[in-house]
Amino acid sequence: MVIKLNYFTKDKPYNSLNEYNRKHYNAKIAKIPLNGGFTCPNRDGTKGIGGCTFCSAKGSGENAGDIKKSIKDQFLEIKEIMENKWPNILYMPYFQAYSNTYSNLEDLKNKYNEAINVIKEKTIGISIATRGDCISEEIAKYLGELNKKIHVQVELGLQTSNEETSLRINRCMTNDEFINAVNLLRKENIEIVVHVITGLPNEELEDNLNTINFINSLDIQGIKFHSLLLLNNTKLYEEYKENKFHILTKEEYVKYTALQICNLRDDIIIHRLAADAVIDDLIEPKWTIKKLTVMNDIDKYMRNNNLYQGIYYKKK
Repeated sequence: MVIKLNYFTKDKPYNSLNEYNRKHYNAKIAKIPLNGGFTCPNRDGTKGIGGCTFCSAKGSGENAGDIKKSIKDQFLEIKEIMENKWPNILYMPYFQAYSNTYSNLEDLKNKYNEAINVIKEKTIGISIATRGDCISEEIAKYLGELNKKIHVQVELGLQTSNEETSLRINRCMTNDEFINAVNLLRKENIEIVVHVITGLPNEELEDNLNTINFINSLDIQGIKFHSLLLLNNTKLYEEYKENKFHILTKEEYVKYTALQICNLRDDIIIHRLAADAVIDDLIEPKWTIKKLTVMNDIDKYMRNNNLYQGIYYKKK
């Protein structure tokens, strides 16, 4: 990804992904969420059991394709849905569920190549969601070679830079491992998009801003903001039933996210402002069901308070 300052608009005082894509591709880019049949090292016993406490049984891949189907069939099925919403789109296969570099190199090559070649002429890149401790030098070098043929984007789950919170949510990955992955990927010129969660148990606004400062110190190109989603059949929900920690109100999430954006480096592209879940699985917060409203409220809060991305970062 070539970052060019800036992609702010009158309505969105930050670098939005839609504006970036509009200027660079003049098209809607549809991510096609896929399930590659992977798992995670904190699920299978390598580093832990059960996965992150907030993560669903589907490995945060509720919208991904049917694991019983081939990568090609998943792609074709989901693209039909996308085309009904947006005609004349370009595609980016998105390996979403679980940790999508957690396998041997041959398996990764086969699955990535299958996705890239379904509709090769309209596929502009590939996005791979994974963990920092699932990026080896071998995998980074392979992704670097692939990146010379088609754009490669890696999404890394950080969630928080607070390592006490990390232990509580069973992340089983250190900040140093995350930093190492960033360095390996950037050495190969791979675009990195980092995931953060606002509203984790016992975290305050200060923790959220510390996470942004941590990200600012690294060579990161994109970010996805997520509110904490308390889902049925997760360890975090069991913890919540025993000891009801604070769940952010919509007003708190809007304010916290806006302030995180204000502290964010102004060359980073914002890929997402709010998360959503399968309604039947969602326990709290119910306000996340109206995702578009949440996103619009963040934009409105920033406009009304004359805020924009990087306004506080520049003063440091």
